[in-house]
Amino acid sequence: MRFIIYGAGGIGGTIGARLHLTGHDVLLIARGAHLDALRTEGMRFITATRDERLRIPAVGSPGEAEIGGDDVVLLCVKGQQTEDALRVLYDVAGDDVPVVCAQNGVANERIALRRFRRVYGMVVYLPGEHMEPGEIVNTAEDPAGILDVGRYPSGVDDTAVAVARAITDAGCSALPDPAIMRWKYAKLLANVGNALQAACESMTGEIMRMLRNEALACYAAAGIDCATVEETRARRATGIRMAPVPGRARHGGSSWQSIRRGTGNIEADYLNGEIVQLGRLHGVPTPANLVMQRIGNRLAREGLPVGSYTVDELTELIASESGV
Repeated sequence: MRFIIYGAGGIGGTIGARLHLTGHDVLLIARGAHLDALRTEGMRFITATRDERLRIPAVGSPGEAEIGGDDVVLLCVKGQQTEDALRVLYDVAGDDVPVVCAQNGVANERIALRRFRRVYGMVVYLPGEHMEPGEIVNTAEDPAGILDVGRYPSGVDDTAVAVARAITDAGCSALPDPAIMRWKYAKLLANVGNALQAACESMTGEIMRMLRNEALACYAAAGIDCATVEETRARRATGIRMAPVPGRARHGGSSWQSIRRGTGNIEADYLNGEIVQLGRLHGVPTPANLVMQRIGNRLAREGLPVGSYTVDELTELIASESGV
């Protein structure tokens, strides 16, 4: 089995590096200065116990990957990039290549299933950062993160089992799970705070409580099952061990990194926007998520820096949207 990591940023780069270090066949798909660095200097992979250059093959598009019958694609791009990425993959690989959505949010699997026969969800609890071209930092160890996987919309097959085994061998914790989406919906309850963290560098407090409560109200209205707080805590207790990297502060999550790097786009439409969509479908007000969706997109669109808003400013915007 060859693992094609489609999107070699903080998550994809960490997965690819750890699979490569344990002898698995890995190909990275990256772009821009990051791709140039991977090709010329290799990946600098930094953890609490290592800082080394890895020579992992890297290409700029699926068309260069020569995808075959033994390949599995781990889709690690952000939600706003999924449609374009899968269109290119489908054009060169057809509909039978297994696609594992190692992404935040719950919309990617639905998008993938329009084109591909075998789609898998992967819940991602993996502290990986990509802030400089060619460099990946993973601030956890033994296990380095949780990457449970299952067939979409439900079930487990030989591919899910093989992927989980390989990732576990590579130092993460990965269980095959026939109900993987209930874990991804639970993870979304945390990810609705991503834009909040980018806006005011906080994922706690009253605004975060409002974001989660709106999401839970939408889940209840839509009849969506998600893993409980107790289940999530128990899984994290055994599935990940944070390990700070000497001389390296842990900065922020995926949206924080997008804004800090000035990528010009952010995942808010597929995190807060998912809750806004559910609310509109089922008649549930979602003013806090609507405001954070707008703010996240504004930060990215206008190139505003991390921390451009105060908690009081965001609270006032949410109150105005609520009609309070």
